[in-house]
Amino acid sequence: MNKLSALLLIAVLFACQKEKDPRISTIDSFLTGQVEHFKFNGNVLVAERGKIIYKKSFGFSNFDTQESLNDSSVFELASVSKQFTATAILLLKERGKLQLTDSLRHFFPELPYHNITVYQLLTHTSGVPDYESNMESKWDHRKIAFNGDMINFLAKEKTPIDFLPGKKWQYSNTGYALLASIIEKVSGQSYKDFLAANIFTPLGMTHSRVYNTRRSGETLKNYAYGYVWSDSLKKYQLPDSVKAFNMVYWLDGIQGDGVVNSTVGDLLKWDRGMVNHTILSEASVKEMVSQQALIDSTSKNYYGYGVMVGKNKSGNFITHSGGWPGYVTNLARYTDDDKTIIILSNNQSASPAISETIVRILNNESLVSAYEHKPVSLDTTALKPFVGSYVTSNAAFDLAIGKEGVELILKSGARRKLIPESATKLYYADGRDLQLEIEKDADGQPKFYRIAYGIKEEIKKVK
Repeated sequence: MNKLSALLLIAVLFACQKEKDPRISTIDSFLTGQVEHFKFNGNVLVAERGKIIYKKSFGFSNFDTQESLNDSSVFELASVSKQFTATAILLLKERGKLQLTDSLRHFFPELPYHNITVYQLLTHTSGVPDYESNMESKWDHRKIAFNGDMINFLAKEKTPIDFLPGKKWQYSNTGYALLASIIEKVSGQSYKDFLAANIFTPLGMTHSRVYNTRRSGETLKNYAYGYVWSDSLKKYQLPDSVKAFNMVYWLDGIQGDGVVNSTVGDLLKWDRGMVNHTILSEASVKEMVSQQALIDSTSKNYYGYGVMVGKNKSGNFITHSGGWPGYVTNLARYTDDDKTIIILSNNQSASPAISETIVRILNNESLVSAYEHKPVSLDTTALKPFVGSYVTSNAAFDLAIGKEGVELILKSGARRKLIPESATKLYYADGRDLQLEIEKDADGQPKFYRIAYGIKEEIKKVK
Protein backbone atom coordinates (compact mmCIF):
# COMPACT_ATOMS: atom_id res chain seq x y z
CA MET A 1 0.00 0.00 0.00
CA ASN A 2 1.43 3.41 -0.98
CA LYS A 3 1.36 6.47 1.27
CA LEU A 4 -1.63 8.08 -0.48
CA SER A 5 -3.70 4.92 -0.18
CA ALA A 6 -2.85 4.63 3.50
CA LEU A 7 -3.93 8.23 4.15
CA LEU A 8 -7.19 7.68 2.29
CA LEU A 9 -7.85 4.56 4.34
CA ILE A 10 -7.26 6.47 7.59
CA ALA A 11 -9.63 9.22 6.45
CA VAL A 12 -12.34 6.68 5.56
CA LEU A 13 -11.94 4.88 8.89
CA PHE A 14 -12.22 8.18 10.80
CA ALA A 15 -15.33 9.14 8.82
CA CYS A 16 -16.87 5.77 9.62
CA GLN A 17 -16.02 6.19 13.29
CA LYS A 18 -17.76 9.58 13.35
CA GLU A 19 -20.82 8.05 11.70
CA LYS A 20 -20.94 5.16 14.19
CA ASP A 21 -20.28 7.23 17.30
CA PRO A 22 -22.66 10.20 17.58
CA ARG A 23 -20.70 11.53 20.56
CA ILE A 24 -17.91 12.61 18.24
CA SER A 25 -20.16 14.77 16.08
CA THR A 26 -21.70 16.21 19.27
CA ILE A 27 -18.24 17.14 20.58
CA ASP A 28 -17.45 18.77 17.25
CA SER A 29 -20.72 20.73 17.24
CA PHE A 30 -20.17 21.84 20.82
CA LEU A 31 -16.66 23.10 20.10
CA THR A 32 -17.77 24.79 16.89
CA GLY A 33 -20.37 26.66 18.97
CA GLN A 34 -17.67 27.66 21.46
CA VAL A 35 -15.63 29.08 18.58
CA GLU A 36 -18.53 30.91 16.97
CA HIS A 37 -20.16 32.40 20.06
CA PHE A 38 -17.47 32.42 22.78
CA LYS A 39 -14.19 32.85 20.84
CA PHE A 40 -12.59 29.53 21.76
CA ASN A 41 -9.11 29.27 20.26
CA GLY A 42 -6.97 26.21 20.85
CA ASN A 43 -6.31 22.50 20.41
CA VAL A 44 -8.42 19.62 21.69
CA LEU A 45 -7.68 15.91 22.02
CA VAL A 46 -10.02 13.26 23.41
CA ALA A 47 -9.01 9.63 23.95
CA GLU A 48 -10.63 6.52 25.38
CA ARG A 49 -8.29 3.90 26.84
CA GLY A 50 -5.45 5.70 25.11
CA LYS A 51 -7.05 5.62 21.65
CA ILE A 52 -7.66 9.03 20.07
CA ILE A 53 -11.32 9.47 19.14
CA TYR A 54 -11.22 13.22 18.52
CA LYS A 55 -8.43 15.68 17.75
CA LYS A 56 -8.86 19.12 16.22
CA SER A 57 -7.37 22.60 16.09
CA PHE A 58 -9.44 25.78 16.23
CA GLY A 59 -8.14 29.23 15.34
CA PHE A 60 -4.73 30.84 15.26
CA SER A 61 -1.30 30.21 16.69
CA ASN A 62 -0.48 33.84 15.90
CA PHE A 63 -3.35 36.32 15.78
CA ASP A 64 -1.14 39.00 14.24
CA THR A 65 -0.05 36.94 11.24
CA GLN A 66 -3.24 34.82 11.14
CA GLU A 67 -1.15 31.64 11.17
CA SER A 68 -3.38 28.67 11.99
CA LEU A 69 -2.95 26.19 14.80
CA ASN A 70 -2.29 22.54 13.96
CA ASP A 71 -2.07 19.39 16.06
CA SER A 72 1.68 19.91 16.59
CA SER A 73 1.41 23.49 17.85
CA VAL A 74 3.34 23.99 21.09
CA PHE A 75 1.61 25.67 24.06
CA GLU A 76 2.79 27.00 27.39
CA LEU A 77 1.18 24.62 29.90
CA ALA A 78 1.35 26.94 32.94
CA SER A 79 0.43 24.96 36.08
CA VAL A 80 -0.16 21.72 34.20
CA SER A 81 3.66 21.75 34.43
CA LYS A 82 3.48 20.95 38.16
CA GLN A 83 2.93 17.23 37.57
CA PHE A 84 6.25 17.08 35.69
CA THR A 85 7.99 18.75 38.63
CA ALA A 86 6.36 16.28 41.03
CA THR A 87 7.40 13.34 38.85
CA ALA A 88 11.00 14.55 38.81
CA ILE A 89 11.01 14.69 42.62
CA LEU A 90 9.61 11.15 42.81
CA LEU A 91 12.24 9.91 40.36
CA LEU A 92 14.97 11.32 42.59
CA LYS A 93 13.28 9.67 45.58
CA GLU A 94 13.22 6.30 43.78
CA ARG A 95 16.94 6.70 43.06
CA GLY A 96 17.70 7.38 46.72
CA LYS A 97 18.72 10.99 46.12
CA LEU A 98 16.18 12.52 48.49
CA GLN A 99 13.28 11.71 50.80
CA LEU A 100 9.91 13.43 50.98
CA THR A 101 10.60 13.97 54.68
CA ASP A 102 13.71 16.04 53.88
CA SER A 103 13.45 19.61 55.09
CA LEU A 104 13.52 22.65 52.83
CA ARG A 105 16.42 24.08 54.86
CA HIS A 106 18.42 20.92 54.18
CA PHE A 107 18.69 22.17 50.61
CA PHE A 108 18.50 25.92 51.22
CA PRO A 109 19.63 26.73 54.77
CA GLU A 110 19.51 30.46 53.99
CA LEU A 111 15.71 30.37 53.89
CA PRO A 112 14.03 31.32 57.19
CA TYR A 113 11.42 28.55 56.98
CA HIS A 114 11.75 25.76 59.55
CA ASN A 115 10.01 22.37 59.69
CA ILE A 116 8.87 22.46 56.04
CA THR A 117 9.28 19.19 54.15
CA VAL A 118 9.45 18.23 50.48
CA TYR A 119 6.13 16.46 51.01
CA GLN A 120 4.49 19.68 52.14
CA LEU A 121 5.86 21.52 49.11
CA LEU A 122 4.39 18.81 46.86
CA THR A 123 0.97 18.96 48.49
CA HIS A 124 0.63 22.77 48.94
CA THR A 125 0.59 22.44 52.71
CA SER A 126 3.91 24.18 53.44
CA GLY A 127 2.75 27.72 54.17
CA VAL A 128 5.62 29.29 52.20
CA PRO A 129 4.74 32.84 51.09
CA ASP A 130 3.71 33.68 47.54
CA TYR A 131 6.76 34.94 45.67
CA GLU A 132 4.74 36.74 42.99
CA SER A 133 2.80 39.08 45.27
CA ASN A 134 5.79 39.69 47.54
CA MET A 135 8.20 40.48 44.69
CA GLU A 136 5.65 42.62 42.85
CA SER A 137 6.49 45.83 44.73
CA LYS A 138 10.13 45.11 45.56
CA TRP A 139 11.64 43.63 42.39
CA ASP A 140 13.01 45.70 39.52
CA HIS A 141 10.57 44.84 36.73
CA ARG A 142 13.21 45.64 34.13
CA LYS A 143 15.08 42.49 35.20
CA ILE A 144 14.01 38.90 34.66
CA ALA A 145 13.86 36.99 37.96
CA PHE A 146 15.21 33.43 38.11
CA ASN A 147 14.69 30.76 40.78
CA GLY A 148 17.91 31.76 42.51
CA ASP A 149 16.72 35.36 42.62
CA MET A 150 13.45 34.27 44.19
CA ILE A 151 15.26 32.24 46.87
CA ASN A 152 17.64 35.12 47.62
CA PHE A 153 14.70 37.52 47.81
CA LEU A 154 12.80 35.39 50.33
CA ALA A 155 15.98 34.87 52.37
CA LYS A 156 16.83 38.57 52.42
CA GLU A 157 13.32 39.86 53.07
CA LYS A 158 12.55 37.07 55.56
CA THR A 159 9.00 37.10 54.27
CA PRO A 160 6.92 35.27 56.90
CA ILE A 161 5.10 32.03 56.24
CA ASP A 162 1.35 32.20 55.62
CA PHE A 163 0.52 29.45 58.13
CA LEU A 164 2.21 26.75 60.17
CA PRO A 165 3.44 23.90 57.93
CA GLY A 166 0.91 21.11 57.55
CA LYS A 167 -1.98 23.01 59.11
CA LYS A 168 -3.96 23.78 55.94
CA TRP A 169 -4.00 23.55 52.15
CA GLN A 170 -3.17 26.65 50.13
CA TYR A 171 -2.15 26.58 46.49
CA SER A 172 1.50 27.62 46.21
CA ASN A 173 3.50 28.45 43.12
CA THR A 174 6.42 29.17 45.42
CA GLY A 175 6.43 25.59 46.62
CA TYR A 176 6.80 24.17 43.12
CA ALA A 177 9.47 26.69 42.13
CA LEU A 178 11.41 25.59 45.22
CA LEU A 179 10.94 21.95 44.16
CA ALA A 180 12.49 22.76 40.77
CA SER A 181 15.51 24.25 42.53
CA ILE A 182 15.77 21.14 44.72
CA ILE A 183 15.76 19.00 41.55
CA GLU A 184 18.67 21.02 40.18
CA LYS A 185 20.63 20.89 43.43
CA VAL A 186 20.18 17.12 43.91
CA SER A 187 20.58 16.00 40.28
CA GLY A 188 23.37 18.37 39.23
CA GLN A 189 21.40 19.12 36.08
CA SER A 190 19.27 22.07 35.09
CA TYR A 191 15.54 21.61 35.53
CA LYS A 192 15.21 21.79 31.75
CA ASP A 193 17.81 19.10 31.10
CA PHE A 194 16.56 16.79 33.84
CA LEU A 195 13.01 16.78 32.47
CA ALA A 196 14.26 16.31 28.91
CA ALA A 197 16.52 13.36 29.77
CA ASN A 198 14.27 11.60 32.26
CA ILE A 199 10.73 12.30 31.07
CA PHE A 200 10.38 13.81 27.60
CA THR A 201 12.94 11.66 25.75
CA PRO A 202 11.93 8.29 27.30
CA LEU A 203 8.28 8.95 26.47
CA GLY A 204 9.00 10.18 22.93
CA MET A 205 7.62 13.64 23.73
CA THR A 206 9.60 15.20 20.88
CA HIS A 207 7.71 18.52 20.90
CA SER A 208 8.00 19.11 24.67
CA ARG A 209 10.53 21.18 26.56
CA VAL A 210 11.03 23.72 29.31
CA TYR A 211 10.85 27.02 27.48
CA ASN A 212 10.56 30.68 28.44
CA THR A 213 9.56 32.81 25.47
CA ARG A 214 11.26 36.01 26.65
CA ARG A 215 14.56 34.72 27.99
CA SER A 216 15.41 31.52 26.12
CA GLY A 217 17.02 33.34 23.22
CA GLU A 218 15.30 31.17 20.64
CA THR A 219 11.98 30.91 18.86
CA LEU A 220 10.20 27.57 18.76
CA LYS A 221 8.78 26.49 15.43
CA ASN A 222 5.00 26.09 15.37
CA TYR A 223 4.60 27.98 18.64
CA ALA A 224 1.14 28.98 19.89
CA TYR A 225 1.61 32.51 21.21
CA GLY A 226 -0.69 33.42 24.08
CA TYR A 227 -3.02 36.38 23.53
CA VAL A 228 -5.27 38.48 25.75
CA TRP A 229 -8.36 40.39 24.67
CA SER A 230 -8.22 44.18 24.58
CA ASP A 231 -11.58 45.87 25.14
CA SER A 232 -10.19 49.21 23.98
CA LEU A 233 -8.64 47.82 20.78
CA LYS A 234 -11.36 45.20 20.23
CA LYS A 235 -8.78 42.60 19.31
CA TYR A 236 -6.39 40.04 20.78
CA GLN A 237 -2.90 41.22 21.60
CA LEU A 238 0.24 39.81 23.18
CA PRO A 239 0.31 40.45 26.96
CA ASP A 240 3.81 41.96 26.67
CA SER A 241 2.28 45.27 25.61
CA VAL A 242 -0.24 45.39 28.48
CA LYS A 243 1.03 46.93 31.72
CA ALA A 244 -1.25 44.77 33.86
CA PHE A 245 0.50 41.67 32.49
CA ASN A 246 4.11 42.80 32.84
CA MET A 247 4.82 39.71 34.97
CA VAL A 248 5.18 37.78 31.71
CA TYR A 249 8.54 39.50 31.40
CA TRP A 250 9.97 39.90 34.88
CA LEU A 251 8.81 36.46 36.09
CA ASP A 252 9.84 34.67 32.91
CA GLY A 253 12.84 33.03 34.55
CA ILE A 254 10.94 31.18 37.29
CA GLN A 255 10.57 27.44 36.66
CA GLY A 256 8.87 24.50 38.32
CA ASP A 257 5.43 26.00 38.83
CA GLY A 258 5.06 26.44 35.05
CA VAL A 259 7.01 26.82 31.77
CA VAL A 260 6.75 23.26 30.48
CA ASN A 261 5.63 23.63 26.86
CA SER A 262 3.98 20.80 24.95
CA THR A 263 1.39 19.63 22.44
CA VAL A 264 -1.84 17.67 22.79
CA GLY A 265 -0.18 14.62 21.24
CA ASP A 266 2.79 14.71 23.59
CA LEU A 267 0.49 15.12 26.58
CA LEU A 268 -1.34 11.95 25.58
CA LYS A 269 2.04 10.17 25.57
CA TRP A 270 2.63 11.57 29.05
CA ASP A 271 -0.82 10.41 30.17
CA ARG A 272 -0.16 6.88 28.86
CA GLY A 273 3.25 6.90 30.51
CA MET A 274 1.55 7.48 33.84
CA VAL A 275 -1.06 4.79 33.23
CA ASN A 276 1.58 2.26 32.14
CA HIS A 277 4.17 3.27 34.80
CA THR A 278 6.76 3.94 32.10
CA ILE A 279 8.63 6.61 34.05
CA LEU A 280 7.70 6.00 37.66
CA SER A 281 7.07 2.73 39.46
CA GLU A 282 3.49 1.65 40.04
CA ALA A 283 3.88 2.45 43.75
CA SER A 284 5.10 6.00 43.03
CA VAL A 285 2.29 6.69 40.56
CA LYS A 286 -0.27 5.40 43.05
CA GLU A 287 1.17 7.70 45.72
CA MET A 288 1.22 10.66 43.32
CA VAL A 289 -2.48 10.35 42.43
CA SER A 290 -3.70 9.50 45.93
CA GLN A 291 -5.67 11.84 48.19
CA GLN A 292 -2.76 13.48 49.98
CA ALA A 293 -4.26 16.81 51.08
CA LEU A 294 -7.89 17.91 51.31
CA ILE A 295 -8.65 20.92 49.12
CA ASP A 296 -12.36 21.36 49.75
CA SER A 297 -14.48 19.47 52.26
CA THR A 298 -17.68 20.28 50.35
CA SER A 299 -16.65 18.88 46.97
CA LYS A 300 -14.25 16.38 48.61
CA ASN A 301 -11.51 17.20 46.14
CA TYR A 302 -7.93 16.46 47.11
CA TYR A 303 -4.43 17.27 45.96
CA GLY A 304 -1.93 14.52 45.23
CA TYR A 305 1.52 15.44 43.96
CA GLY A 306 1.12 17.94 41.11
CA VAL A 307 -2.44 16.80 40.36
CA MET A 308 -5.92 17.18 41.78
CA VAL A 309 -7.97 14.06 42.44
CA GLY A 310 -11.65 13.68 43.20
CA LYS A 311 -15.03 12.50 42.00
CA ASN A 312 -17.90 14.25 40.26
CA LYS A 313 -20.96 13.20 38.25
CA SER A 314 -18.71 11.83 35.52
CA GLY A 315 -16.70 9.63 37.89
CA ASN A 316 -13.29 9.59 39.55
CA PHE A 317 -10.79 11.98 38.00
CA ILE A 318 -7.16 13.09 38.00
CA THR A 319 -6.70 16.58 36.63
CA HIS A 320 -4.85 19.86 36.67
CA SER A 321 -5.45 23.15 34.93
CA GLY A 322 -3.06 25.97 34.15
CA GLY A 323 -3.38 29.68 33.64
CA TRP A 324 -0.92 32.38 32.56
CA PRO A 325 -1.56 35.57 30.57
CA GLY A 326 -2.67 34.29 27.17
CA TYR A 327 -3.06 30.63 28.17
CA VAL A 328 -5.59 28.40 29.91
CA THR A 329 -4.86 24.67 29.80
CA ASN A 330 -6.37 21.50 31.19
CA LEU A 331 -5.38 17.83 31.29
CA ALA A 332 -7.92 15.42 32.78
CA ARG A 333 -8.29 11.66 32.98
CA TYR A 334 -11.45 9.98 34.24
CA THR A 335 -10.13 6.77 35.67
CA ASP A 336 -13.25 4.60 35.90
CA ASP A 337 -13.35 4.08 32.14
CA ASP A 338 -10.02 5.69 31.16
CA LYS A 339 -11.13 8.80 29.33
CA THR A 340 -8.48 11.47 28.66
CA ILE A 341 -9.34 15.05 27.67
CA ILE A 342 -6.68 17.62 26.78
CA ILE A 343 -7.58 21.26 26.12
CA LEU A 344 -4.89 23.83 25.31
CA SER A 345 -6.04 27.40 24.67
CA ASN A 346 -3.86 30.35 23.71
CA ASN A 347 -6.53 33.04 24.13
CA GLN A 348 -7.56 32.27 27.71
CA SER A 349 -10.65 30.25 26.82
CA ALA A 350 -12.32 28.26 29.60
CA SER A 351 -10.45 24.99 29.08
CA PRO A 352 -11.47 23.28 32.37
CA ALA A 353 -15.18 23.97 31.81
CA ILE A 354 -14.96 22.81 28.19
CA SER A 355 -13.24 19.64 29.36
CA GLU A 356 -16.03 18.91 31.82
CA THR A 357 -18.67 19.32 29.12
CA ILE A 358 -16.80 16.96 26.80
CA VAL A 359 -16.73 14.19 29.39
CA ARG A 360 -20.47 14.69 29.90
CA ILE A 361 -20.93 14.23 26.16
CA LEU A 362 -18.83 11.06 26.29
CA ASN A 363 -21.24 9.83 28.95
CA ASN A 364 -24.18 10.56 26.61
CA GLU A 365 -25.63 13.47 28.56
CA SER A 366 -27.81 15.96 26.71
CA LEU A 367 -26.45 19.37 25.79
CA VAL A 368 -27.86 22.89 25.38
CA SER A 369 -26.48 24.26 22.12
CA ALA A 370 -24.57 27.55 22.16
CA TYR A 371 -26.25 30.55 20.57
CA GLU A 372 -25.87 34.32 20.36
CA HIS A 373 -27.19 36.11 23.45
CA LYS A 374 -28.96 39.43 22.91
CA PRO A 375 -29.81 41.82 25.76
CA VAL A 376 -33.32 43.16 26.38
CA SER A 377 -34.48 46.09 28.49
CA LEU A 378 -36.56 45.02 31.50
CA ASP A 379 -37.76 46.88 34.56
CA THR A 380 -36.91 45.84 38.09
CA THR A 381 -40.24 44.10 38.61
CA ALA A 382 -39.53 41.65 35.79
CA LEU A 383 -36.14 40.82 37.26
CA LYS A 384 -37.34 40.40 40.84
CA PRO A 385 -37.80 36.57 40.69
CA PHE A 386 -34.04 36.15 40.19
CA VAL A 387 -33.02 38.02 43.34
CA GLY A 388 -31.79 35.67 46.06
CA SER A 389 -29.16 33.14 47.05
CA TYR A 390 -28.61 29.79 45.38
CA VAL A 391 -26.66 26.59 45.81
CA THR A 392 -25.78 24.13 43.10
CA SER A 393 -26.85 20.50 43.10
CA ASN A 394 -23.50 19.45 44.60
CA ALA A 395 -23.37 22.42 47.01
CA ALA A 396 -19.97 23.37 45.63
CA PHE A 397 -20.64 27.12 45.67
CA ASP A 398 -23.28 29.72 46.36
CA LEU A 399 -24.66 32.30 43.97
CA ALA A 400 -25.77 35.51 45.64
CA ILE A 401 -27.45 37.89 43.22
CA GLY A 402 -28.12 41.51 44.13
CA LYS A 403 -30.06 44.09 42.19
CA GLU A 404 -28.37 47.31 41.08
CA GLY A 405 -30.79 49.34 39.03
CA VAL A 406 -32.11 47.11 36.30
CA GLU A 407 -28.96 45.01 36.24
CA LEU A 408 -28.12 41.96 38.29
CA ILE A 409 -24.67 41.48 39.77
CA LEU A 410 -23.28 38.12 40.78
CA LYS A 411 -21.75 38.87 44.17
CA SER A 412 -20.19 35.61 45.32
CA GLY A 413 -16.45 35.65 44.79
CA ALA A 414 -15.51 37.87 41.87
CA ARG A 415 -18.23 40.32 40.86
CA ARG A 416 -19.83 39.40 37.55
CA LYS A 417 -22.43 41.38 35.69
CA LEU A 418 -25.50 39.43 34.53
CA ILE A 419 -27.58 40.65 31.61
CA PRO A 420 -31.22 39.72 30.94
CA GLU A 421 -32.09 38.30 27.55
CA SER A 422 -35.67 37.64 28.68
CA ALA A 423 -37.72 37.77 31.85
CA THR A 424 -36.66 34.18 32.56
CA LYS A 425 -33.04 34.07 31.41
CA LEU A 426 -29.81 35.89 32.29
CA TYR A 427 -26.37 35.53 30.77
CA TYR A 428 -22.91 36.50 31.98
CA ALA A 429 -21.57 39.74 30.54
CA ASP A 430 -17.94 38.64 30.62
CA GLY A 431 -18.15 36.43 27.54
CA ARG A 432 -18.29 33.07 29.30
CA ASP A 433 -20.88 30.46 28.33
CA LEU A 434 -22.88 30.74 31.55
CA GLN A 435 -26.56 31.48 32.05
CA LEU A 436 -29.23 31.40 34.76
CA GLU A 437 -32.78 30.41 33.83
CA ILE A 438 -36.20 30.11 35.44
CA GLU A 439 -38.75 27.51 34.32
CA LYS A 440 -42.09 26.59 35.82
CA ASP A 441 -42.93 23.03 36.80
CA ALA A 442 -46.28 21.27 36.28
CA ASP A 443 -47.72 23.04 39.33
CA GLY A 444 -46.60 26.44 38.13
CA GLN A 445 -43.80 26.70 40.69
CA PRO A 446 -40.51 28.24 39.57
CA LYS A 447 -37.47 26.03 39.14
CA PHE A 448 -34.02 27.55 38.74
CA TYR A 449 -31.25 26.32 36.44
CA ARG A 450 -27.65 27.11 35.71
CA ILE A 451 -26.38 26.41 32.19
CA ALA A 452 -22.60 26.14 32.07
CA TYR A 453 -20.98 25.42 28.72
CA GLY A 454 -24.00 23.50 27.51
CA ILE A 455 -24.63 21.54 30.73
CA LYS A 456 -27.97 22.41 32.32
CA GLU A 457 -28.41 21.66 36.02
CA GLU A 458 -31.04 22.63 38.53
CA ILE A 459 -29.93 24.91 41.33
CA LYS A 460 -31.78 25.52 44.58
CA LYS A 461 -32.89 28.96 45.64
CA VAL A 462 -32.40 29.04 49.40
CA LYS A 463 -33.63 32.57 50.12
